[in-house]
Amino acid sequence: MALVAPIEDQSASPAVRAIYDDIRTTRKTDYVNNFWKVLANDPAALERTWATVKQVMAPGSLDPLIKEMIYVAVSITNNCEYCIHSHVAGARAKGMTPQMFDELIAVIALASANNRIANGYRIEVDERFK
Repeated sequence: MALVAPIEDQSASPAVRAIYDDIRTTRKTDYVNNFWKVLANDPAALERTWATVKQVMAPGSLDPLIKEMIYVAVSITNNCEYCIHSHVAGARAKGMTPQMFDELIAVIALASANNRIANGYRIEVDERFK
């Protein structure tokens, strides 16, 4: 259960409704997910966060699927259940196959394990990597 109630369309202020409409238009959907509805309790944070998401997740040098998969990896590492579900769904919608997901999980597990080893030993970074 969320710590604050989600703001549904019918109780949203005009400013929040405008952001919801932009989310629907940008994502080509009729759905606004609970992340945005809860964040709408702070309209300034909703506006700021949505603007950043639109900018960062827009097509660019990285393919949108790659961006979603990176988001999944960070969400798994940070143990954010909501973001894991949301961005796995987003990655699947952009073409992530079950085999790609399995390989992504393997890379995340490998990196997490090796990060702990390197951090545990406090291994000095090779000069050629700097």
